[in-house]
Amino acid sequence: MRVQIRLVIIVFFLVTGTLFARPLKFVKPEKVGMDSRHLALVNGVIDSAIARHEIPGAVLLVLRQGNIVFRRAYGNCQLIPQPREMTESMIFDLASITKPVATTSCIMKLVELGKIRLWDRVEDYIPTFASYVDSSTGDSASVRIWHLLTHTSGLQPYTNADSVSARFGDPCPTDSLVTYIAQLPRLNAPGAEFHYSCLGFITLAHIVKQVSGYNVDEFSQQYIFRPLGMRDTGYLPPASKRNRCVPTEVIDGKPLIGVVHDPLARLQGGISGNAGLFSTADDLAIFASMMLQKGVFKGKRIFSPLTVERMTEIYVRVVFAGRGLGWDLDSDYSTNGGDLFGPHSFGHSGYTGTSIWLDPETRTAVIFLTNRVHPDDSGSVVPLRSKVANIVASAIVTL
Repeated sequence: MRVQIRLVIIVFFLVTGTLFARPLKFVKPEKVGMDSRHLALVNGVIDSAIARHEIPGAVLLVLRQGNIVFRRAYGNCQLIPQPREMTESMIFDLASITKPVATTSCIMKLVELGKIRLWDRVEDYIPTFASYVDSSTGDSASVRIWHLLTHTSGLQPYTNADSVSARFGDPCPTDSLVTYIAQLPRLNAPGAEFHYSCLGFITLAHIVKQVSGYNVDEFSQQYIFRPLGMRDTGYLPPASKRNRCVPTEVIDGKPLIGVVHDPLARLQGGISGNAGLFSTADDLAIFASMMLQKGVFKGKRIFSPLTVERMTEIYVRVVFAGRGLGWDLDSDYSTNGGDLFGPHSFGHSGYTGTSIWLDPETRTAVIFLTNRVHPDDSGSVVPLRSKVANIVASAIVTL
């Protein structure tokens, strides 16, 4: 009997050890050329921001040379209806980090599979998508997929969700919303100006569905997140994970928990190309490691090295935009990268207070997740992101 019990215990630990083994190792900062005492300065900076009520709480993870060197939770995940402590495994509404991690990944995978070209006209997939017409000359120009990825399509940044729901209902079918977007007046000719646009990425997600037959949730799970073992990443968190979801804004007296904060994504039932993805710091560290290793993680290749390079360099046709394909390098939105990481570093931020920044030269990633919109969308995180990134960068003492 005792032998059987021992065998059961051994099997239990072997199984649970396998299930919960971390895919990334923790090492001391000094093992990968970082100063741990300097890195610890982030604690005071983040704690001070919480004390000033700029954010209720945060999770910070620092990755270097394929290892986690820092991982810590701060403050509270919620304040209303009652305070609740933040933990490192909490699931965040990533907001616009959805754009590069989910939508761009799907589009670039379709490029790799030979299903689409970046030079393809959007109207080839969405016939109602009007070309831009110059009112003074009558000349027309088509929007290409790469225009959408670089925010140079001429589409407006956003549109009013209440107006859309009044016309198409709530929930609103994505194809109805995309048809509506396709006919909106353009701000400029494609490729002429940079205007950050959620509407462009809603359109891109619709193209993913048109080409593959899968929505952006299903496609990203099949080709990106499941192969990487990102178990807590996806749209529409199930009820079993709601207790780990970080609340965002309080609407109609209740905080949004596991429900996307973005109004247009919420109008579509939670699955959209501009927002709607949920994840943890640990899962994003896996994704970051894959990107820093030119598309491969633990022997599983997600992207080719050239695909990663093209995504994460300033796109040559619109250098003025400071954007890569879905990723930010040097635009007015890239302050989350701080002042010290090099010109090849890239990342993205999210309206809810999330941020990811990667530097290929030092093989470093800074994943800083907050819910600054809780409880009333009045928090501020822009200066804090830069300060955190600067501390991490200056903690690197051996290149």
